[in-house]
Amino acid sequence: MTEPRAGWRDVLIRACSARMLVALLMGFCSGLPLLLTGSVLQAWLRDSGVDLTHIGFFALAGLPYTLKFLWAPALDRFTPLLGRRRGWLLLIQLALTGALVWLSWSQPAPGALLPVSIAAVLVAFFSASQDIVVDAYRRESLADDEQGLGAALYVNGYRMGMLLAGGGGLILSDWWSFGDMYRFMALCMAAGIVVTLACPEPAPATGQPRSLRDAVILPFTDYFRRDGAWLALAFILLYKLGDTMASAMTTPFYLDAGYSKTEIGTVVKLFGFWATLLGGTLGGLWIMRLGNRRALWWFGYGQMLSTLGFVVLALLPARVESLAVVVALENFTGGLGTAAFVGFMAGLTDRRFTATQYALLSSLMGVPRVLLAAPAGWMAQSLGWPGFFLLCTVIAVPGLWLLRAVTTLAEVPDQPEK
Repeated sequence: MTEPRAGWRDVLIRACSARMLVALLMGFCSGLPLLLTGSVLQAWLRDSGVDLTHIGFFALAGLPYTLKFLWAPALDRFTPLLGRRRGWLLLIQLALTGALVWLSWSQPAPGALLPVSIAAVLVAFFSASQDIVVDAYRRESLADDEQGLGAALYVNGYRMGMLLAGGGGLILSDWWSFGDMYRFMALCMAAGIVVTLACPEPAPATGQPRSLRDAVILPFTDYFRRDGAWLALAFILLYKLGDTMASAMTTPFYLDAGYSKTEIGTVVKLFGFWATLLGGTLGGLWIMRLGNRRALWWFGYGQMLSTLGFVVLALLPARVESLAVVVALENFTGGLGTAAFVGFMAGLTDRRFTATQYALLSSLMGVPRVLLAAPAGWMAQSLGWPGFFLLCTVIAVPGLWLLRAVTTLAEVPDQPEK
């Protein structure tokens, strides 16, 4: 079956629609809180004299992002005042804003970490809950052929929110104080409430779960009764596996290759950031033009090519120009692949219980990043940098091999079967 191709005029008109602007702004609201309980909070704790052992334990505050599928069924089952998506989003954003204000007044100090610990966990919990609802809203408010572009704009907004909270947060904490900076971020988060109030509620799907038991069980039975459901899960694990493995070890590689920290910071963190945004944006537009299946193929090959670029970089003398080319290619193709990949996962969800199914799939998507962080270093040490990146290139092949079998699974009916 051949996917219809949209004309460029239609693509550009739909890219400039209010729906896409909402996807971008909701992505910003989702990305903003992430580093406020991560690297920014670590800087505040260290600045307050907290020892490294206790700072390390604060990584556990991020557990809600991994476990969000546990309470996602409740967000599918119950419908607050403004609707199943906008109602929950409004309540969660109000709670998240309040949790950020509480965190801003916590004043961490050695021996007095309980208030800041509770506040950090609450921020992460409400932030993960916001991610659940935003993902469900994007899936339900966009047409199937708009999922790739919507995902790209969401990811771009997410990265902008992370940039404001991460880099901007540390800069503002130098100008003001950490407490004032967190209150400013709470104010930025409150701006997301305006977006929630202004956007329309997606049309409800027929056959929504009528009990919490149905909200827990039906998403699983609906998914696993499809032919090739397990292959699709394998594909989610493998499609970006090589790219993820390579990314996990790039910073040590750059240092070993002879690049200075200034060169790494300038080229990788700043130049690479914009290359990722460009890749995500163009990827979303190309997905609407090519169709998601073709995009997954082409962008998957692009990811392999960019990983192979690290093999070449490892064999060349350290030159900033070479670093810039490889980093730009890697970030650009990574943005392309993420747009198609997230759009594919959205297509796997049934609109009756989008929140639960997408929360499960997105949690699964993060498994390679977590599990491969440890063995990647050992593999690089054993194989050397050229061998390691060549392995990362070859590991991308199984994901592409599965692609032919699983792309038809993204055609999920909007209504339950009769």
